[in-house]
Amino acid sequence: CGPILISSGPRIRKEIIDGPVALPGQWTTAHLLFNLYYPDCRQKQFHLFSEIERLVAEDKVVAGVIIHENRFTYEAKGLLKVTDLGEAWEDETHTPIPLGGIFAKTNLGPDLIDTLERLIRESILYARNHPRQVMEYIRTYAQEMNESVMMSHIDLYVNEYSLDLGEKGREAVALLKKKIR
Repeated sequence: CGPILISSGPRIRKEIIDGPVALPGQWTTAHLLFNLYYPDCRQKQFHLFSEIERLVAEDKVVAGVIIHENRFTYEAKGLLKVTDLGEAWEDETHTPIPLGGIFAKTNLGPDLIDTLERLIRESILYARNHPRQVMEYIRTYAQEMNESVMMSHIDLYVNEYSLDLGEKGREAVALLKKKIR
């Protein structure tokens, strides 16, 4: 369910390494995973995630790493998967991909942190139980307006780990932290 490296045609590893490759941001899990599997890439360019499919389709880059709803739309645009970076992570580590997070400074105090955690949990549960009521809000921010794509995106990323990391989720975060050091 993580980032996917795509191209406009078949690519060999050397082409990816020589680049240029479009990435959705320097401080993203997508960039970190790309670095794990293509550490020798010579030319990386950082772009808005919503621009990467176009750059790849127009051959302005050799490949690009897509995230969010683009993982559901690239094939319809004639683009090809080179590497599913999320699948590679999960195959290698047997843990989920730690994508994003909400953090609170400890100096906010346990009461406020507990309240924030409870409100976030309630919000996720409400959205899950009332998907039609939140679709208009989601549509405001979605890059892809097709409702089935938006729902696929939500179903994939708002999962049990959104409510509680659990042991497997904490293991994944610790492993990622270890790999970036």
